[in-house]
Amino acid sequence: MQKKKHQEHHRTARAGWLRAAVLGANDGIVSTAALVVGVAAAGSSKEAILLSGVAGMVAGAMSMAAGEYVSVHSQSDAEQADLAQERDELREDPRAELRELANIYVRRGLEPALARQVAEQLTASDALGAHARDELGITEQLAPKPIQAALSSAASFVAGAAAPLAVVGLTPLGQALPAVSAATLVLLAGLGALAAQVGGANPYKGATRVTFWGALALLATAGIGRLFGVSV
Repeated sequence: MQKKKHQEHHRTARAGWLRAAVLGANDGIVSTAALVVGVAAAGSSKEAILLSGVAGMVAGAMSMAAGEYVSVHSQSDAEQADLAQERDELREDPRAELRELANIYVRRGLEPALARQVAEQLTASDALGAHARDELGITEQLAPKPIQAALSSAASFVAGAAAPLAVVGLTPLGQALPAVSAATLVLLAGLGALAAQVGGANPYKGATRVTFWGALALLATAGIGRLFGVSV
């Protein structure tokens, strides 16, 4: 009888793109909804509300993409600098690096003799890879991908921003403010729950914290619109 192949699926492999996608969608929903709610609360026309929302969506998507690219690229640059330093150290003093690697395994619970043997074998196979993984914590699966993160953030921002804009377009002017607010809170709750569930966390807590901050943003911009708004 053939044994069933053992397969494991870990969430950390998708941590990078998931974080960027969730952050982008959340920002798209909150910032665009808050913007159109603020403009609607000021007594503006439907055209002005839509125009401000579209402008906010485009600007926000570009900002998210640029910010995510720079941030993740900075992380990648730092990792590459650490790898270059480790490569130099391996070339200049391989014995010290071997002892360092063995000590890492001792601290993780291996007997000194076994730790030395493991370090020697891994060094013979791929010294830089062993130090990158076990000393620096750098792995290929979790390596930063700037372009992927930037595109994921921008696309998810646009997807999130499209929802409140669609509600504005399909709702009479007098009902735009409550309709966008209600739709935004429902979407944020769903997004927070989904993100938490995919990440292995409690979906109710994820939905609650995202909805709370979204409601706070809507209240703030609606209040500003009422206080300082001028009909357009």
